[in-house]
Amino acid sequence: MTRVPDLDNASGGIVKRYIKLPIAIIFLSIFACGSSETTSNEIFESSVTLLTHDSFAVSEGLFETFTDETGITVEQLSLGDTGQLISSSILTKENPIGDVVFGVDNTFLSRALDADIFSPYVSSLNSKIIDGLIYEESGHVTPIDYGHVCVNYWKSSFSDSLPPPSSINDLLDPTYASLLVVQNPETSSPGLAFLLASISHFGSNWKNFWKLLTQNGVSVTNDWESSYYGEFVAGGGKKSLVVSYASSPIAELIYSDPPVEVSPTAIIEDSCFEQIEYAGILKNSKKRTQAELLIDFLLSRRFQEDIPLNMFMMPVSAEASLPDQFEDYPMIRNNLNTITPAEIENGRNDWTEIWTETVLR
Repeated sequence: MTRVPDLDNASGGIVKRYIKLPIAIIFLSIFACGSSETTSNEIFESSVTLLTHDSFAVSEGLFETFTDETGITVEQLSLGDTGQLISSSILTKENPIGDVVFGVDNTFLSRALDADIFSPYVSSLNSKIIDGLIYEESGHVTPIDYGHVCVNYWKSSFSDSLPPPSSINDLLDPTYASLLVVQNPETSSPGLAFLLASISHFGSNWKNFWKLLTQNGVSVTNDWESSYYGEFVAGGGKKSLVVSYASSPIAELIYSDPPVEVSPTAIIEDSCFEQIEYAGILKNSKKRTQAELLIDFLLSRRFQEDIPLNMFMMPVSAEASLPDQFEDYPMIRNNLNTITPAEIENGRNDWTEIWTETVLR
């Protein structure tokens, strides 16, 4: 059985990491900030705290390489899932427990911006970011990675006589009755993303889509792992369709045991919803210079190229090279199933309540 990394929920805890940046960059940053009171020794011998969700992961030794070049220590504090990360940052904004937040995605971004927890910073590396990923020019947040939540299917479950669904509309076909498992959008990030994809795709008819999908035997779990490894074929279940990630077929290829040459899964492209993860400097951080350097590092080519095989997301830097396994990442169009962060924030509670009434009751 293939074991794809859990991208929905993972165990939390405090993990210390270390970041070093070239001395020249540090001095340039000090002068650019106009800080006459911050000395080089204070920076080299200081630390900065990075708040993350619990799916944050980097290669072993990545930060230690930079530790040899500068004395800035990065302490990573995992605060749970994205919702918990944002809530904790808002509750402690007057006296923050960290300096930089990583992992605010577009489904929660407006909530964080409305709470005014971030201080603007525009990195010199922003010019390297792929078009369409920067949310606002004021620089309160910086995109770090992106990916897509999509319906995945197990290829061998289908055949010439039963071809896989080619669109989200096909999921309503009685041919595919009781084959799909999704996650509850109130408890799961991919579950919410798929709900948003359906709202964008079907517009005012989205509720009817879920009504018909329920009649067609859709199954619901509370989290990604329960659906992918519980009910989906990958974990020995009977469901051949599951809400997962566009990178899941790549992960299946990498982790298959025994090894395979072709991934056993594929995606339904028009079911996808783009997720963008941002980082931002907390407004009341007392370590502004260190925080800016950390944002720069998260955009550096070294960090960006580490993202795919650790977090199974795509780098935002146009300069980052992809590992061979990600060369086949699907070319999903940018304007597919788009809802703005503000629209998501305004509608999320009503949408999930309607979904619950339609699907679970």
